[in-house]
This record gives sequence, C-alpha cells and structure tokens, in this order.
Amino acid sequence: MTAKFITLEGMDGAGKSTHIPRIIEILKTRGREVVSTREPGGTPLGERLRELLLHEAMHAETETLLMFAARREHIAQIIAPALARGAYVLSDRFTDATFAYQSGAKGVPADKVEILEQWVQEDLQPDMTLLFDVPVEISIARLAGARSPDKFERESADFFTKIRDAYLERARQNPQRFRIVDASKSLGEVAKAVEDIIATI
Repeated sequence: MTAKFITLEGMDGAGKSTHIPRIIEILKTRGREVVSTREPGGTPLGERLRELLLHEAMHAETETLLMFAARREHIAQIIAPALARGAYVLSDRFTDATFAYQSGAKGVPADKVEILEQWVQEDLQPDMTLLFDVPVEISIARLAGARSPDKFERESADFFTKIRDAYLERARQNPQRFRIVDASKSLGEVAKAVEDIIATI
C-alpha cells in the first residue's frame, strides 16, 4: 500500500479546514493510517513559530524564512516518518501557501522561494493538492465577525486578490497535482465535490 501526501490550500475564508474530518473519515474507512497536520505548525517548534508568524509584524523575507524553518522541522518530525511507514499525510497548507502569500501577495521573488523549496524539501511534493477557491468578496464576508482575526485575515481585498491569483497560477502550472474545488457553493455541494476527488486517490 503506497503512502500519499495530500495538501489542502486556499485563502482565508475558503472553508478548507471544515472538510478535513470527513477526508480523514473516508481514508480511514479504507484501512489507512492518516496523519492530519497543518502549516505553519505541526510540531511543538512549528506551533511556536506559528504564533509569531500569524501575529507579529516582520519583513516579508523574514516571514518566508520562518515558514521554511517550521516546514523543515515539520517534514523531519512528522511528514517524512509518516510517509516512510506507508501512512497518508493530510496537511492543511504546505509550500503552495508560501508562493501565494509571501511571494504572490507580499512580493518575495518566486526564485528565492524556489531555492528554499529545493533546499528544505528536496524531492518531496504533495501527491495531490485540493485548492478551495472562492471569489474574494465571499472570503472577506465569511471572515467578517468570525473569531479574532490574525494579521493575514485583516489584510485588504487587494491582498486577497493577489493570493487567489497566485494560487490559480500555481494550479495552472501543476495541473497533474491540483484539483480545484468551487468553495463558493453550499457546504453540502463542496463536501460532495471533495468526496468525489478523494475517491480518485
């Protein structure tokens, strides 16, 4: 039985995290071990870095370096060992988020992110990425009145537009890996779309 690395991506308010429990349930019914994790975070050190990344102001390149520092630990401690023993790893965000947020929205040159990606990940890439895509106005409306927003969730509509554009460009560049989910639909419709995609794994 072959291990699989599955990532969920999308801008804040897309609703991707809502579907993680159902994905885990589906995979477990197949008798698979499932390791569910998130970025930034996933390890004790990663979770401490997450607090800094989500709430402290910093230079965009500092932010990028910290993201990859957390990612290196995440891969070493969680992702690589799980894949080595044949598990399915389900991660709420991975490197596509860095290309979308730090490069697409904050202007860190993509070639710098690519250098870090190669250094930190070597040949590791997700087997499948579910991109939960919504129009910016829906994303912002969903975030309004929610829990106390982090620094990214407080950004402007222009910032969110750049994130969405960067994600869609990543999907165009990697069509064999990405599956785009129209997350503007009802919860039931999105859940059905996700189930159909997971059934193909």
